[in-house]
Order: sequence, then C-alpha cells, then structure tokens
Amino acid sequence: MTNKVLDRVRDLLPAIAERAVEAEEQRRVPDASIAELTEAGVFKMLQPVRFGGVEESPVAFYEVIRAIATACPSTAWVASVLGAHPWQLALFADQAQQDVWAENPDTLVSSSYAPTGKLKPVEGGYEISGRWSFSSGCDHAQWVFLGALVPTEAGMDYYTVLVPRTDYVIEDVWNVSGLSGTGSNDIVIEKAFVPAYRTYSATDQANLIGPGQELNTAPLYKISFGSVFSNTITAPIIGAAQGAYDSHIARQQERVRLSYGGQKVSEDPFAHVRIARAASEIDAAILQMERNISEQLRYAEAGEEIPFESRLRARRDQVRGTERALEAIDLLFKNSGGHSIRKPNPIERHWRDAHAGSVHAINDVERALAMFGKGAMGLEVTDRML
Repeated sequence: MTNKVLDRVRDLLPAIAERAVEAEEQRRVPDASIAELTEAGVFKMLQPVRFGGVEESPVAFYEVIRAIATACPSTAWVASVLGAHPWQLALFADQAQQDVWAENPDTLVSSSYAPTGKLKPVEGGYEISGRWSFSSGCDHAQWVFLGALVPTEAGMDYYTVLVPRTDYVIEDVWNVSGLSGTGSNDIVIEKAFVPAYRTYSATDQANLIGPGQELNTAPLYKISFGSVFSNTITAPIIGAAQGAYDSHIARQQERVRLSYGGQKVSEDPFAHVRIARAASEIDAAILQMERNISEQLRYAEAGEEIPFESRLRARRDQVRGTERALEAIDLLFKNSGGHSIRKPNPIERHWRDAHAGSVHAINDVERALAMFGKGAMGLEVTDRML
C-alpha cells in the first residue's frame, strides 16, 4: 500500500535538515517544520476519521517518523510523540475528543506520563496539581496528557489525565546534550479541575478497552498501548541510525577516489564489516517492529483477542530495536574517525540524539526483557506499559 504521507514528507526532508541546527539552538522544533508536517498529514495518521484523520496503520506512521529522523531526530521525536497522541485520545470518552478536536481537528496534545502530580477526587472529577517533566513539543500543543496516581479501594490506580493549555504553565528548563531540539519542558499546575471523562485508567489500558472504542471502531484502536507508545519512542531512534548510515555511506563514496597510506578507503575490509553490521542491525530493528505491530492489527481485524505473548514480544523487540539502533550508530561513529565529532555533522548530532532517546523510561532494556522471560516461563507478568 502506498504511504501518501511519506511521499509528502520526503519532499520536506531537505528543509527539515536545514533547520536541524536552528532546532538545537532554539531548543524546540521550528514552527515552520510543525506547520509543514501538519499540512503533510503526519499528525492525522492515527486520528479518527470522524475528526478528519485517516486511521492509518502504525507501521506506516513509524515509517514516516523514521524518514523525518534521517533529517532531524529532534523533529522526528516531537512528530512521533504528538502524532501518536491522537491514537490514545481516541480511546477517551467522546466528550474529551470533542473538547480537543471539535473546533480545530489540527489541535495537538503533548504528554508527560510519569505520575509525578497529585490527583484528588472531587465532585464531578478530580483536582490536579504538580509538576511534570519531559513534555516534548509542548510549545506546539494546546492540551497535555499527564500521569497521576488515584487512590482506590484496592490501593492505587494509574490514570492518564487530559488537561487544557489554559490550566497549566510551561516552564522553559530544556537545556540538554541530546534531542535538544525537542523542547521537552516542564508542565506546572496549581489546583486545576479535571472532569472525570477526561481521565483514562491503566486498568482499562491493560485490558485494551476504552470508552472511545464505542465510536472509534477501527481495529487500530484495539491494539495495545504498550506496543504503540513504546515503538513511538524507538522509531525516531532507528531513524536517527538510518540517517547516520545514509550520511556515512555518502561520505565514504565521496572518498572512494582518495588514498590514505597508499590504500584506498573503499578497500578497507574492516570499514566494510562495520557498515554491514550497522545496516543489518537497522534492518532487524525495523523488521521486528513492523512484524509485531502488523500481527496485532491482524488479530484486531479478525475480532480476536491479542495474545499476551504478542504484547510481550512487541516490548522485547522494541527495546532490542533501540539497542540495535545504538549499536549501528556507534559502529558508524567509530567508522567515521575524527570526522564524526565535527559540527555540524549529521553523524555527530544523530549519535547524541539517539543516545539521549535511549534513556527514556520505555527503553529500560532489563525490565522489558525480564517481563518476556517471566512470561515465557509461565509466570505472571503485570505492567502498565504492556
């Protein structure tokens, strides 16, 4: 199937690449890039048709994100996170979706899922207060998803809470060495009211259900959050590795005619081996990602329950996908020699950005692999990111 959004995005990549330095200097994605990606339809790919979206497969969405990352990983990171949020909003109650998209279907939602704030039950909903960090692309959004813990009879439940821009303040604190163009600033709230319909519990999330499924009936909205969101984080990292690979190959081809110590660069067998290993790691990361998401979609399309084993494997391969991308980009970084540390240089930037993305909580390799191992042995596995 033709990926029409990808065709449009490819035309934008040269300009996005030119703005990569600007994104780092401004510590946020330039407005021009967000406007172009909006026009290209990137943020509508996973959005419900009834709000102007196309309900595309996440496989196609991740393909677009990887392409953007070859030009600017920071831009891809923001596009991936903001572009995945329409998928989750589609699981919320219809009134929450209406609140966000009724007047402007292009409205964007940022997020900070760590439950670092306080949510107090009050009449009709909750009172929310606190500070949340790492809300990528928040300057471009009018709403935010926030994580919070809610007391229940059984103890505590995790909720995702939807809050409008009028109820929070963005504090500019983003000053980092990698993914510096993502504008992942802090969200601060002091006693804002959240109606109950703008919340979504981890219990429903784990059971692959949500009130929004009553109207948004596409199979897309029946696959697991843990698989969709985790690969939303890994896709830009794989794309960064692909961009570094493309840049490295282009430069090496330019040097084919040059000689060093009487040996042509193109005849260095060790350089060839590193290139082959890097290319293989990138391909493996992509193929496993696409296999797992496509499998879940096939179950959903058939109206069948998605096996828990499939969800565990998706998380296993997602963290391994991040590891594979890092291994590839490290090989390319070393293969580039002293050239790799010069600015501006895509390999240098992509190396920093890929490693920065790898420290996201969803990339906790041991945690994800341990879950898979427990599941393979028939032991109980419980985790809200499955």
